[in-house]
Amino acid sequence: MISVDAVSVEFNGSALFSNITFNINENDRIALMGKNGAGKSTLLKILAGVNKPTRGKVSAPKDATIAYLPQHLLTKDDVTVFEEASKAFSKILGMKQEMEELNHQLETRTDYESEEYSQIIEQVSELSEKYYSIEEINFDAEVEKTLMGLGFLRSDFARPTSEFSGGWRMRIELAKILLQKPDLILLDEPTNHMDIESIQWLEEFLIQNAKAVIVISHDKTFVDNLTNRTIEITMGRIYDYKTNYSHYLQLRKERREQQQKQFDDQAKQIAEIQEFIERFKGTYSKTLQVQSRVKMLEKMEIVEVDEVDTSALNLKFPPAPRSGSYPVIVDGLTKKYGDHVVFREAAFTIARGEKVAFVGKNGEGKSTLVKAIMGEIDFEGKLQVGHNAMIGYFAQNQASLLDEDLTVFQTIDQVAEGDIRTKIKDILGAFMFSGDTIDKKVKMLSGGERTRLAMIKLLLQPVNLLILDEPTNHLDIKTKDILKDALKAFDGTLILVSHDRDFLDGLANKVFEFGNKRIKEHYEDIAGFLRNKKLENLKEIERKA
Repeated sequence: MISVDAVSVEFNGSALFSNITFNINENDRIALMGKNGAGKSTLLKILAGVNKPTRGKVSAPKDATIAYLPQHLLTKDDVTVFEEASKAFSKILGMKQEMEELNHQLETRTDYESEEYSQIIEQVSELSEKYYSIEEINFDAEVEKTLMGLGFLRSDFARPTSEFSGGWRMRIELAKILLQKPDLILLDEPTNHMDIESIQWLEEFLIQNAKAVIVISHDKTFVDNLTNRTIEITMGRIYDYKTNYSHYLQLRKERREQQQKQFDDQAKQIAEIQEFIERFKGTYSKTLQVQSRVKMLEKMEIVEVDEVDTSALNLKFPPAPRSGSYPVIVDGLTKKYGDHVVFREAAFTIARGEKVAFVGKNGEGKSTLVKAIMGEIDFEGKLQVGHNAMIGYFAQNQASLLDEDLTVFQTIDQVAEGDIRTKIKDILGAFMFSGDTIDKKVKMLSGGERTRLAMIKLLLQPVNLLILDEPTNHLDIKTKDILKDALKAFDGTLILVSHDRDFLDGLANKVFEFGNKRIKEHYEDIAGFLRNKKLENLKEIERKA
Protein backbone atom coordinates (compact mmCIF):
# COMPACT_ATOMS: atom_id res chain seq x y z
CA MET A 1 0.00 0.00 0.00
CA ILE A 2 1.24 3.48 -0.92
CA SER A 3 0.03 6.36 1.25
CA VAL A 4 -0.21 10.09 0.60
CA ASP A 5 -0.12 11.87 3.93
CA ALA A 6 -1.13 15.54 4.41
CA VAL A 7 0.55 16.63 1.17
CA SER A 8 0.49 20.37 0.40
CA VAL A 9 1.93 22.28 -2.55
CA GLU A 10 2.43 26.05 -2.62
CA PHE A 11 3.68 28.33 -5.40
CA ASN A 12 4.67 31.92 -4.57
CA GLY A 13 2.73 31.84 -1.31
CA SER A 14 -0.56 30.54 -2.75
CA ALA A 15 -1.66 26.91 -2.26
CA LEU A 16 -2.30 24.63 -5.21
CA PHE A 17 -3.67 22.02 -2.78
CA SER A 18 -3.54 21.51 1.00
CA ASN A 19 -3.43 18.50 3.33
CA ILE A 20 -4.27 15.89 0.71
CA THR A 21 -4.45 12.40 2.23
CA PHE A 22 -5.38 9.08 0.58
CA ASN A 23 -4.12 5.51 0.14
CA ILE A 24 -3.41 3.57 -3.05
CA ASN A 25 -4.14 -0.15 -2.79
CA GLU A 26 -3.48 -3.08 -5.08
CA ASN A 27 -6.07 -3.33 -7.91
CA ASP A 28 -6.92 0.38 -7.61
CA ARG A 29 -7.37 1.88 -11.07
CA ILE A 30 -7.71 5.58 -10.34
CA ALA A 31 -8.74 8.37 -12.71
CA LEU A 32 -7.28 11.70 -11.54
CA MET A 33 -9.75 14.44 -12.48
CA GLY A 34 -9.99 18.22 -12.13
CA LYS A 35 -10.04 21.27 -14.35
CA ASN A 36 -6.87 22.49 -16.09
CA GLY A 37 -4.50 23.99 -13.53
CA ALA A 38 -6.03 22.11 -10.56
CA GLY A 39 -2.72 20.29 -9.94
CA LYS A 40 -3.25 16.83 -11.46
CA SER A 41 0.16 16.54 -13.18
CA THR A 42 1.85 18.08 -10.11
CA LEU A 43 0.35 15.40 -7.85
CA LEU A 44 1.45 12.67 -10.28
CA LYS A 45 5.03 14.03 -10.25
CA ILE A 46 5.04 14.00 -6.43
CA LEU A 47 3.87 10.36 -6.40
CA ALA A 48 6.62 9.55 -8.92
CA GLY A 49 9.25 11.26 -6.72
CA VAL A 50 10.07 13.76 -9.51
CA ASN A 51 8.81 16.73 -7.43
CA LYS A 52 8.78 17.28 -3.67
CA PRO A 53 5.69 18.59 -1.82
CA THR A 54 5.92 21.79 0.24
CA ARG A 55 4.66 19.78 3.23
CA GLY A 56 3.59 16.19 3.87
CA LYS A 57 4.98 12.95 2.46
CA VAL A 58 4.39 9.94 0.23
CA SER A 59 5.22 6.58 1.83
CA ALA A 60 5.75 3.32 -0.06
CA PRO A 61 7.18 -0.11 0.89
CA LYS A 62 10.96 -0.27 0.50
CA ASP A 63 10.93 -2.63 -2.50
CA ALA A 64 7.92 -1.01 -4.27
CA THR A 65 8.42 0.04 -7.90
CA ILE A 66 6.61 3.17 -9.06
CA ALA A 67 6.74 3.80 -12.84
CA TYR A 68 5.83 7.16 -14.37
CA LEU A 69 4.96 8.11 -17.95
CA PRO A 70 5.03 11.93 -18.25
CA GLN A 71 3.13 13.90 -20.90
CA HIS A 72 6.35 15.06 -22.60
CA LEU A 73 9.40 12.86 -22.98
CA LEU A 74 13.10 13.41 -23.44
CA THR A 75 14.63 10.24 -24.88
CA LYS A 76 18.16 9.50 -26.09
CA ASP A 77 18.64 8.58 -29.73
CA ASP A 78 21.70 6.31 -29.76
CA VAL A 79 20.02 2.86 -29.52
CA THR A 80 17.47 0.71 -31.37
CA VAL A 81 13.82 0.34 -30.36
CA PHE A 82 14.47 -3.20 -29.04
CA GLU A 83 17.55 -2.12 -27.02
CA GLU A 84 15.68 0.83 -25.49
CA ALA A 85 12.71 -1.34 -24.47
CA SER A 86 15.06 -4.00 -23.04
CA LYS A 87 16.37 -1.40 -20.56
CA ALA A 88 13.27 -2.31 -18.52
CA PHE A 89 15.24 -5.37 -17.35
CA SER A 90 18.53 -3.54 -16.67
CA LYS A 91 18.06 -3.86 -12.89
CA ILE A 92 17.62 -7.66 -13.07
CA LEU A 93 20.46 -8.07 -15.58
CA GLY A 94 22.63 -5.83 -13.38
CA MET A 95 21.94 -8.13 -10.39
CA LYS A 96 22.97 -11.16 -12.46
CA GLN A 97 26.20 -9.47 -13.56
CA GLU A 98 27.03 -8.41 -9.97
CA MET A 99 26.45 -11.98 -8.74
CA GLU A 100 28.78 -13.37 -11.41
CA GLU A 101 31.50 -10.87 -10.44
CA LEU A 102 31.17 -11.70 -6.71
CA ASN A 103 31.23 -15.49 -7.42
CA HIS A 104 34.36 -14.97 -9.50
CA GLN A 105 35.96 -13.23 -6.51
CA LEU A 106 35.02 -16.17 -4.23
CA GLU A 107 36.63 -18.59 -6.69
CA THR A 108 39.89 -16.65 -7.00
CA ARG A 109 40.43 -15.36 -3.45
CA THR A 110 42.18 -17.48 -0.83
CA ASP A 111 41.58 -15.36 2.31
CA TYR A 112 38.75 -17.68 3.45
CA GLU A 113 38.93 -16.61 7.10
CA SER A 114 38.89 -12.86 6.44
CA GLU A 115 36.04 -10.43 7.21
CA GLU A 116 35.88 -9.37 3.52
CA TYR A 117 35.43 -12.97 2.32
CA SER A 118 32.51 -13.42 4.74
CA GLN A 119 30.94 -10.16 3.51
CA ILE A 120 31.16 -11.31 -0.13
CA ILE A 121 29.42 -14.61 0.81
CA GLU A 122 26.68 -12.59 2.55
CA GLN A 123 26.28 -10.31 -0.50
CA VAL A 124 26.05 -13.28 -2.90
CA SER A 125 23.51 -14.99 -0.66
CA GLU A 126 21.36 -11.82 -0.41
CA LEU A 127 21.55 -11.15 -4.18
CA SER A 128 20.82 -14.81 -5.05
CA GLU A 129 17.73 -14.79 -2.84
CA LYS A 130 16.42 -11.67 -4.62
CA TYR A 131 17.43 -12.83 -8.11
CA TYR A 132 16.02 -16.37 -7.89
CA SER A 133 12.78 -15.15 -6.30
CA ILE A 134 12.05 -13.36 -9.61
CA GLU A 135 10.15 -15.75 -11.86
CA GLU A 136 12.13 -16.90 -14.86
CA ILE A 137 11.58 -14.50 -17.73
CA ASN A 138 12.28 -14.91 -21.42
CA PHE A 139 13.30 -11.25 -21.76
CA ASP A 140 13.37 -11.11 -25.57
CA ALA A 141 9.94 -12.74 -25.91
CA GLU A 142 8.41 -10.31 -23.36
CA VAL A 143 9.93 -7.27 -25.14
CA GLU A 144 8.68 -8.53 -28.51
CA LYS A 145 5.13 -9.22 -27.24
CA THR A 146 4.83 -5.80 -25.58
CA LEU A 147 6.25 -3.79 -28.50
CA MET A 148 3.96 -5.56 -30.97
CA GLY A 149 0.94 -5.00 -28.69
CA LEU A 150 1.74 -1.28 -28.77
CA GLY A 151 1.70 -1.26 -32.57
CA PHE A 152 5.38 -1.77 -33.53
CA LEU A 153 6.25 -4.12 -36.39
CA ARG A 154 9.02 -6.68 -36.08
CA SER A 155 10.89 -4.73 -38.76
CA ASP A 156 10.88 -1.67 -36.42
CA PHE A 157 12.87 -3.44 -33.67
CA ALA A 158 16.29 -2.81 -35.21
CA ARG A 159 15.54 0.79 -36.24
CA PRO A 160 17.14 3.59 -34.17
CA THR A 161 14.70 5.45 -31.88
CA SER A 162 15.75 8.71 -33.60
CA GLU A 163 13.68 7.67 -36.66
CA PHE A 164 10.42 7.72 -34.66
CA SER A 165 8.06 10.59 -33.87
CA GLY A 166 7.29 11.77 -30.32
CA GLY A 167 4.15 9.61 -30.17
CA TRP A 168 6.07 6.44 -31.04
CA ARG A 169 8.84 7.27 -28.56
CA MET A 170 6.16 7.60 -25.90
CA ARG A 171 5.13 4.03 -26.74
CA ILE A 172 8.71 2.82 -26.27
CA GLU A 173 8.71 4.41 -22.79
CA LEU A 174 5.32 2.82 -22.13
CA ALA A 175 6.72 -0.58 -23.18
CA LYS A 176 9.58 -0.15 -20.65
CA ILE A 177 7.07 0.67 -17.91
CA LEU A 178 4.79 -2.29 -18.68
CA LEU A 179 7.75 -4.71 -18.83
CA GLN A 180 8.90 -3.72 -15.33
CA LYS A 181 5.57 -4.96 -13.86
CA PRO A 182 5.59 -2.08 -11.33
CA ASP A 183 3.49 -1.87 -8.16
CA LEU A 184 2.07 1.47 -9.30
CA ILE A 185 1.86 2.86 -12.84
CA LEU A 186 1.38 6.62 -13.24
CA LEU A 187 0.18 7.70 -16.70
CA ASP A 188 -0.22 11.31 -17.84
CA GLU A 189 -2.25 11.43 -21.10
CA PRO A 190 -1.01 8.05 -22.39
CA THR A 191 -3.46 7.78 -25.32
CA ASN A 192 -2.40 10.93 -27.19
CA HIS A 193 -0.68 9.80 -30.43
CA MET A 194 -2.09 6.23 -30.18
CA ASP A 195 -4.41 4.54 -32.66
CA ILE A 196 -7.65 2.82 -31.54
CA GLU A 197 -6.22 -0.72 -31.64
CA SER A 198 -3.21 0.23 -29.49
CA ILE A 199 -5.46 2.05 -26.99
CA GLN A 200 -7.68 -1.04 -26.74
CA TRP A 201 -4.59 -3.24 -26.26
CA LEU A 202 -3.24 -0.93 -23.52
CA GLU A 203 -6.65 -0.85 -21.81
CA GLU A 204 -6.86 -4.66 -21.83
CA PHE A 205 -3.22 -5.03 -20.70
CA LEU A 206 -3.67 -2.68 -17.72
CA ILE A 207 -6.95 -4.32 -16.65
CA GLN A 208 -5.44 -7.83 -16.81
CA ASN A 209 -1.86 -7.22 -15.63
CA ALA A 210 -1.37 -3.95 -13.70
CA LYS A 211 -1.28 -3.99 -9.92
CA ALA A 212 -2.34 -0.35 -9.43
CA VAL A 213 -2.78 2.51 -11.91
CA ILE A 214 -3.34 6.27 -11.67
CA VAL A 215 -4.20 7.90 -14.97
CA ILE A 216 -4.84 11.44 -16.21
CA SER A 217 -6.66 11.21 -19.53
CA HIS A 218 -9.12 13.13 -21.68
CA ASP A 219 -10.18 9.90 -23.42
CA LYS A 220 -13.53 9.29 -21.75
CA THR A 221 -14.02 5.72 -23.07
CA PHE A 222 -10.50 4.69 -22.02
CA VAL A 223 -10.99 6.15 -18.52
CA ASP A 224 -14.47 4.58 -18.13
CA ASN A 225 -13.34 1.12 -19.24
CA LEU A 226 -10.16 1.12 -17.15
CA THR A 227 -10.89 2.80 -13.82
CA ASN A 228 -12.77 1.74 -10.69
CA ARG A 229 -12.06 4.85 -8.60
CA THR A 230 -12.03 8.59 -9.33
CA ILE A 231 -10.11 11.22 -7.35
CA GLU A 232 -11.10 14.80 -8.15
CA ILE A 233 -8.87 17.75 -7.26
CA THR A 234 -10.90 20.94 -6.79
CA MET A 235 -10.26 24.15 -4.84
CA GLY A 236 -7.14 22.69 -3.22
CA ARG A 237 -8.97 19.63 -1.83
CA ILE A 238 -9.67 16.13 -3.10
CA TYR A 239 -12.85 14.11 -3.29
CA ASP A 240 -12.48 10.35 -3.53
CA TYR A 241 -15.18 8.36 -5.34
CA LYS A 242 -15.03 4.54 -5.42
CA THR A 243 -16.43 4.44 -8.93
CA ASN A 244 -15.60 5.06 -12.61
CA TYR A 245 -15.74 8.41 -14.43
CA SER A 246 -19.35 8.35 -15.71
CA HIS A 247 -20.80 7.45 -12.31
CA TYR A 248 -18.50 10.00 -10.63
CA LEU A 249 -20.04 12.78 -12.80
CA GLN A 250 -23.50 11.89 -11.47
CA LEU A 251 -22.29 11.72 -7.85
CA ARG A 252 -20.43 15.03 -8.21
CA LYS A 253 -23.60 16.71 -9.52
CA GLU A 254 -25.53 15.40 -6.48
CA ARG A 255 -22.73 16.58 -4.14
CA ARG A 256 -22.84 20.11 -5.57
CA GLU A 257 -26.63 20.26 -5.28
CA GLN A 258 -26.34 19.21 -1.62
CA GLN A 259 -23.59 21.81 -0.97
CA GLN A 260 -25.67 24.51 -2.66
CA LYS A 261 -28.69 23.67 -0.42
CA GLN A 262 -26.49 23.77 2.73
CA PHE A 263 -24.96 27.06 1.51
CA ASP A 264 -28.41 28.62 0.91
CA ASP A 265 -29.75 27.40 4.28
CA GLN A 266 -26.67 28.77 6.06
CA ALA A 267 -26.92 32.13 4.23
CA LYS A 268 -30.55 32.42 5.36
CA GLN A 269 -29.54 31.57 8.97
CA ILE A 270 -26.69 34.17 8.91
CA ALA A 271 -29.06 36.84 7.57
CA GLU A 272 -31.55 36.11 10.40
CA ILE A 273 -28.77 36.28 13.06
CA GLN A 274 -27.36 39.51 11.62
CA GLU A 275 -30.83 41.03 11.53
CA PHE A 276 -31.34 40.13 15.23
CA ILE A 277 -27.94 41.65 16.16
CA GLU A 278 -28.69 44.91 14.27
CA ARG A 279 -32.18 45.17 15.77
CA PHE A 280 -31.27 44.60 19.40
CA LYS A 281 -27.61 45.70 19.71
CA GLY A 282 -28.50 48.80 21.75
CA THR A 283 -31.17 47.07 23.90
CA TYR A 284 -29.91 46.40 27.44
CA SER A 285 -32.28 43.47 28.12
CA LYS A 286 -31.06 41.66 25.00
CA THR A 287 -27.29 42.23 25.51
CA LEU A 288 -26.52 38.57 26.39
CA GLN A 289 -28.55 37.22 23.47
CA VAL A 290 -26.80 39.68 21.09
CA GLN A 291 -23.33 38.65 22.38
CA SER A 292 -24.24 34.97 22.12
CA ARG A 293 -25.26 35.43 18.46
CA VAL A 294 -22.06 37.42 17.66
CA LYS A 295 -20.01 34.50 19.06
CA MET A 296 -22.16 32.07 17.09
CA LEU A 297 -21.31 33.93 13.86
CA GLU A 298 -17.59 34.01 14.72
CA LYS A 299 -17.51 30.24 15.31
CA MET A 300 -19.62 29.34 12.30
CA GLU A 301 -17.80 27.31 9.62
CA ILE A 302 -18.87 28.73 6.31
CA VAL A 303 -20.12 26.14 3.82
CA GLU A 304 -18.21 26.25 0.52
CA VAL A 305 -19.70 25.27 -2.81
CA ASP A 306 -17.16 23.62 -5.11
CA GLU A 307 -16.34 25.71 -8.12
CA VAL A 308 -17.74 24.62 -11.43
CA ASP A 309 -15.57 25.24 -14.46
CA THR A 310 -17.92 27.69 -16.17
CA SER A 311 -15.41 28.68 -18.87
CA ALA A 312 -17.14 27.31 -21.95
CA LEU A 313 -16.33 27.37 -25.59
CA ASN A 314 -18.92 29.02 -27.78
CA LEU A 315 -18.28 27.06 -30.95
CA LYS A 316 -20.33 27.24 -34.13
CA PHE A 317 -19.20 26.63 -37.69
CA PRO A 318 -20.36 29.16 -40.30
CA PRO A 319 -23.04 27.87 -42.74
CA ALA A 320 -21.39 25.75 -45.45
CA PRO A 321 -21.71 27.06 -49.03
CA ARG A 322 -23.28 24.37 -51.26
CA SER A 323 -20.79 22.01 -52.93
CA GLY A 324 -21.26 19.45 -55.69
CA SER A 325 -22.94 16.10 -54.88
CA TYR A 326 -19.61 14.29 -54.33
CA PRO A 327 -16.87 16.41 -52.73
CA VAL A 328 -14.37 13.49 -52.89
CA ILE A 329 -14.18 10.84 -55.65
CA VAL A 330 -11.38 8.23 -55.50
CA ASP A 331 -10.74 5.50 -58.08
CA GLY A 332 -7.73 3.18 -58.45
CA LEU A 333 -5.72 5.34 -56.04
CA THR A 334 -2.25 4.02 -55.13
CA LYS A 335 0.45 5.70 -53.04
CA LYS A 336 4.04 4.45 -52.78
CA TYR A 337 7.24 5.82 -51.28
CA GLY A 338 9.91 4.04 -53.34
CA ASP A 339 9.18 0.31 -52.91
CA HIS A 340 7.00 0.89 -49.85
CA VAL A 341 3.28 0.72 -50.74
CA VAL A 342 1.08 2.72 -48.34
CA PHE A 343 -2.22 1.67 -49.99
CA ARG A 344 -3.20 0.43 -53.45
CA GLU A 345 -6.22 0.57 -55.80
CA ALA A 346 -8.45 2.49 -53.36
CA ALA A 347 -11.92 3.31 -54.74
CA PHE A 348 -14.75 5.16 -52.97
CA THR A 349 -16.85 8.34 -52.96
CA ILE A 350 -17.79 10.70 -50.14
CA ALA A 351 -21.19 12.33 -50.69
CA ARG A 352 -22.16 15.90 -49.77
CA GLY A 353 -23.11 16.17 -46.07
CA GLU A 354 -21.59 12.81 -45.07
CA LYS A 355 -19.57 12.59 -41.86
CA VAL A 356 -16.91 9.89 -42.16
CA ALA A 357 -14.11 8.59 -39.92
CA PHE A 358 -10.67 7.43 -41.10
CA VAL A 359 -9.43 4.79 -38.65
CA GLY A 360 -6.62 2.22 -38.51
CA LYS A 361 -3.17 1.74 -37.06
CA ASN A 362 -0.64 4.56 -37.26
CA GLY A 363 1.40 4.45 -40.45
CA GLU A 364 -1.33 2.78 -42.56
CA GLY A 365 -2.00 5.90 -44.67
CA LYS A 366 -4.78 7.95 -43.03
CA SER A 367 -2.83 11.23 -43.00
CA THR A 368 -1.29 10.31 -46.38
CA LEU A 369 -4.76 10.18 -48.00
CA VAL A 370 -5.64 13.51 -46.37
CA LYS A 371 -2.47 15.04 -47.87
CA ALA A 372 -3.45 13.59 -51.28
CA ILE A 373 -6.91 15.23 -51.03
CA MET A 374 -5.17 18.50 -50.08
CA GLY A 375 -2.93 18.20 -53.17
CA GLU A 376 0.22 18.16 -51.01
CA ILE A 377 1.62 14.89 -52.44
CA ASP A 378 1.56 13.07 -55.78
CA PHE A 379 -0.07 9.66 -56.33
CA GLU A 380 -1.15 7.15 -58.97
CA GLY A 381 -4.82 6.79 -60.04
CA LYS A 382 -7.72 9.21 -59.79
CA LEU A 383 -8.56 11.54 -56.90
CA GLN A 384 -11.05 14.26 -57.70
CA VAL A 385 -12.17 17.03 -55.38
CA GLY A 386 -15.77 17.89 -56.34
CA HIS A 387 -17.28 21.07 -57.82
CA ASN A 388 -17.17 24.15 -55.55
CA ALA A 389 -15.46 22.21 -52.73
CA MET A 390 -14.05 24.69 -50.21
CA ILE A 391 -11.71 22.82 -47.88
CA GLY A 392 -10.95 23.65 -44.26
CA TYR A 393 -8.00 21.57 -43.05
CA PHE A 394 -6.79 20.98 -39.50
CA ALA A 395 -3.48 19.06 -39.67
CA GLN A 396 -2.28 16.76 -36.89
CA ASN A 397 0.52 19.20 -36.09
CA GLN A 398 -1.61 22.31 -36.72
CA ALA A 399 -1.05 23.69 -33.22
CA SER A 400 2.74 23.47 -33.64
CA LEU A 401 2.60 25.31 -37.00
CA LEU A 402 1.54 28.56 -35.30
CA ASP A 403 4.11 31.39 -35.17
CA GLU A 404 5.41 31.22 -31.59
CA ASP A 405 6.52 34.86 -31.50
CA LEU A 406 3.08 36.30 -32.27
CA THR A 407 0.54 37.03 -29.56
CA VAL A 408 -2.89 35.34 -29.48
CA PHE A 409 -4.48 38.55 -30.85
CA GLN A 410 -1.89 38.99 -33.63
CA THR A 411 -2.34 35.35 -34.74
CA ILE A 412 -6.02 35.96 -35.51
CA ASP A 413 -5.58 39.58 -36.67
CA GLN A 414 -3.30 38.27 -39.45
CA VAL A 415 -6.02 36.13 -41.04
CA ALA A 416 -9.19 38.08 -40.22
CA GLU A 417 -10.76 40.05 -43.07
CA GLY A 418 -13.57 42.60 -43.46
CA ASP A 419 -16.08 43.09 -40.62
CA ILE A 420 -14.61 40.16 -38.66
CA ARG A 421 -11.63 42.36 -37.75
CA THR A 422 -13.82 44.47 -35.47
CA LYS A 423 -14.96 41.34 -33.62
CA ILE A 424 -11.61 39.62 -32.93
CA LYS A 425 -11.84 40.16 -29.15
CA ASP A 426 -15.38 38.69 -29.09
CA ILE A 427 -14.26 35.65 -31.11
CA LEU A 428 -11.25 35.12 -28.81
CA GLY A 429 -13.52 35.47 -25.78
CA ALA A 430 -15.82 32.76 -27.14
CA PHE A 431 -12.75 30.49 -27.26
CA MET A 432 -11.82 31.28 -23.65
CA PHE A 433 -9.10 33.81 -24.51
CA SER A 434 -9.89 36.98 -22.58
CA GLY A 435 -8.23 39.71 -20.51
CA ASP A 436 -4.44 39.40 -20.48
CA THR A 437 -4.44 36.05 -22.32
CA ILE A 438 -4.99 37.72 -25.69
CA ASP A 439 -1.59 39.45 -25.30
CA LYS A 440 0.19 36.17 -24.40
CA LYS A 441 2.72 34.92 -26.93
CA VAL A 442 1.88 31.59 -28.58
CA LYS A 443 5.07 30.03 -27.11
CA MET A 444 3.56 30.54 -23.61
CA LEU A 445 0.32 28.63 -24.38
CA SER A 446 -0.52 25.08 -23.31
CA GLY A 447 -1.25 22.34 -25.87
CA GLY A 448 -5.02 22.77 -25.41
CA GLU A 449 -4.82 26.57 -25.82
CA ARG A 450 -2.79 26.22 -29.03
CA THR A 451 -5.32 23.74 -30.43
CA ARG A 452 -8.17 26.18 -29.67
CA LEU A 453 -6.26 29.02 -31.35
CA ALA A 454 -5.60 26.89 -34.46
CA MET A 455 -9.32 26.01 -34.51
CA ILE A 456 -10.28 29.75 -34.60
CA LYS A 457 -8.15 30.24 -37.72
CA LEU A 458 -10.09 27.40 -39.34
CA LEU A 459 -13.47 28.97 -38.45
CA LEU A 460 -12.70 32.34 -40.02
CA GLN A 461 -13.37 31.18 -43.57
CA PRO A 462 -16.62 29.49 -44.65
CA VAL A 463 -15.95 25.90 -45.82
CA ASN A 464 -18.05 22.97 -47.01
CA LEU A 465 -15.47 20.16 -46.74
CA LEU A 466 -13.92 20.01 -43.30
CA ILE A 467 -10.90 17.70 -42.80
CA LEU A 468 -9.73 17.28 -39.21
CA ASP A 469 -6.64 15.15 -38.47
CA GLU A 470 -6.52 14.28 -34.73
CA PRO A 471 -8.23 17.51 -33.58
CA THR A 472 -8.85 16.30 -29.99
CA ASN A 473 -5.23 15.79 -28.85
CA HIS A 474 -4.64 18.17 -25.89
CA LEU A 475 -8.35 19.06 -25.54
CA ASP A 476 -10.08 18.29 -22.25
CA ILE A 477 -13.31 16.23 -22.12
CA LYS A 478 -15.55 19.30 -21.81
CA THR A 479 -13.99 21.13 -24.80
CA LYS A 480 -14.13 17.93 -26.87
CA ASP A 481 -17.86 17.60 -26.17
CA ILE A 482 -18.41 21.20 -27.33
CA LEU A 483 -16.38 20.59 -30.52
CA LYS A 484 -18.35 17.36 -31.12
CA ASP A 485 -21.70 19.21 -30.82
CA ALA A 486 -20.48 21.91 -33.24
CA LEU A 487 -19.40 19.25 -35.76
CA LYS A 488 -22.77 17.48 -35.45
CA ALA A 489 -24.44 20.78 -36.34
CA PHE A 490 -22.02 21.48 -39.23
CA ASP A 491 -24.01 21.24 -42.46
CA GLY A 492 -21.07 20.46 -44.79
CA THR A 493 -19.04 17.29 -45.40
CA LEU A 494 -16.72 16.06 -42.64
CA ILE A 495 -13.66 13.80 -42.77
CA LEU A 496 -12.33 12.93 -39.30
CA VAL A 497 -9.03 11.19 -38.57
CA SER A 498 -9.25 10.27 -34.89
CA HIS A 499 -8.43 7.54 -32.38
CA ASP A 500 -10.92 8.85 -29.81
CA ARG A 501 -13.80 6.35 -29.71
CA ASP A 502 -16.07 8.51 -27.55
CA PHE A 503 -15.53 11.55 -29.83
CA LEU A 504 -16.35 9.53 -32.98
CA ASP A 505 -19.38 7.83 -31.39
CA GLY A 506 -22.57 9.44 -32.72
CA LEU A 507 -20.59 11.78 -34.99
CA ALA A 508 -19.34 9.65 -37.91
CA ASN A 509 -21.92 7.55 -39.75
CA LYS A 510 -19.43 5.75 -42.02
CA VAL A 511 -15.96 4.31 -41.31
CA PHE A 512 -13.02 3.95 -43.71
CA GLU A 513 -10.59 1.36 -42.31
CA PHE A 514 -6.91 1.65 -43.30
CA GLY A 515 -4.81 -1.53 -43.06
CA ASN A 516 -2.88 -4.16 -45.04
CA LYS A 517 -2.31 -1.62 -47.85
CA ARG A 518 -6.08 -1.33 -48.42
CA ILE A 519 -8.85 1.15 -47.63
CA LYS A 520 -12.06 -0.66 -46.69
CA GLU A 521 -15.45 1.10 -46.49
CA HIS A 522 -17.82 0.19 -43.60
CA TYR A 523 -21.42 1.44 -43.74
CA GLU A 524 -21.84 1.71 -39.96
CA ASP A 525 -20.94 3.96 -37.06
CA ILE A 526 -17.82 3.55 -34.92
CA ALA A 527 -19.55 1.42 -32.25
CA GLY A 528 -20.78 -1.07 -34.87
CA PHE A 529 -17.40 -1.09 -36.58
CA LEU A 530 -15.50 -1.81 -33.33
CA ARG A 531 -18.02 -4.50 -32.34
CA ASN A 532 -17.60 -6.30 -35.67
CA LYS A 533 -13.83 -5.73 -35.66
CA LYS A 534 -13.55 -7.42 -32.25
CA LEU A 535 -15.52 -10.41 -33.56
CA GLU A 536 -13.32 -10.53 -36.68
CA ASN A 537 -10.17 -10.46 -34.53
CA LEU A 538 -11.52 -13.22 -32.28
CA LYS A 539 -12.33 -15.39 -35.33
CA GLU A 540 -8.83 -14.71 -36.68
CA ILE A 541 -7.32 -15.86 -33.34
CA GLU A 542 -9.52 -18.99 -33.38
CA ARG A 543 -8.43 -19.76 -36.96
CA LYS A 544 -4.76 -19.44 -35.97
CA ALA A 545 -5.33 -21.60 -32.88
